[in-house]
Amino acid sequence: MPLLINDERIDLARPTRDMIRAYPHLEEKAKLLRSQPAHTVEPKGLLYVKQREFAVTTPKDGSVSILGSDDATTCHIVVLRHTGSGATCLTHCDGSDTEAEVSLIMSSVKSFSDSTGYGRLEVHLVGGFNDDRQLSQKLTNQLLRAFDLQPDDVHLVTFCVTELNDRVEKDIHFPIIYGIAVNVKTAEIFPATFPEKGPDEDLRSAHVLTGATLTNIYDAKMEQLHIGPYFWTPFAHVDFWLEQDDEQILQNLSTSPLAEPPHFVSHIRSTLAFLKEHPFPSHSLFPDRKPRIYRKNEEGLWQQVRSGKI
Repeated sequence: MPLLINDERIDLARPTRDMIRAYPHLEEKAKLLRSQPAHTVEPKGLLYVKQREFAVTTPKDGSVSILGSDDATTCHIVVLRHTGSGATCLTHCDGSDTEAEVSLIMSSVKSFSDSTGYGRLEVHLVGGFNDDRQLSQKLTNQLLRAFDLQPDDVHLVTFCVTELNDRVEKDIHFPIIYGIAVNVKTAEIFPATFPEKGPDEDLRSAHVLTGATLTNIYDAKMEQLHIGPYFWTPFAHVDFWLEQDDEQILQNLSTSPLAEPPHFVSHIRSTLAFLKEHPFPSHSLFPDRKPRIYRKNEEGLWQQVRSGKI
């Protein structure tokens, strides 16, 4: 069944600007979301989702109440929620395999919702901007098409992407919202930043930089975060990249060099140093081939309960 707005099927043959004109409430809702200041989300009760990761949970979760992600320039952050069960998924998509990723998050949310006799699937899309290479627009179109191909009705509720998330400063385009969070218990979605992006931030970033596919990082039934096991071959030319100045890293390792947040280069350097330190993760990080497992402690912070090194 199709992707719907106001219970009407979207005509994806038309440009997105026509869709926005046809449903002005989408632009109004995007404007409202853009007008909110970014909320700083502290680690207590937070599950932070990195690029090419997803997590799904329900309002019954006693450990996680907030799902969030940021640092999205051309990427889009997707929230999919079933209004009956309250099952909520957040993922950070970069266009690497959009159709497969949408199918994966759909099945994950539905697995928590099949026994619910009421409610509907709602999707919220946030991120991207009017970048020179039109990568954001391409990803917007991919996501719309992928949801339209699903066997279930999916209702598009929030559409704050690309041209609706764009600002111009000195003739340079930037995203307005780089990150969002969703309160799993109330369904509120809001712009957000995250001082803590762990656990295992460098490990998870290394997984992305070495070509990860979309990975589910959370077991909601056990209320446990699972990281890995991840395996890669030695990263090509890692010493070369670590020797480059900031501008070279920005120009060559970003999809949108002029729009990246200030910490982009330091984050990439940290990830590259991690890859240099661990060329063979099967030896140094996951010798037992088991994930690093975390639970929230009494303070609401992640605490490792099993496995792994570092």
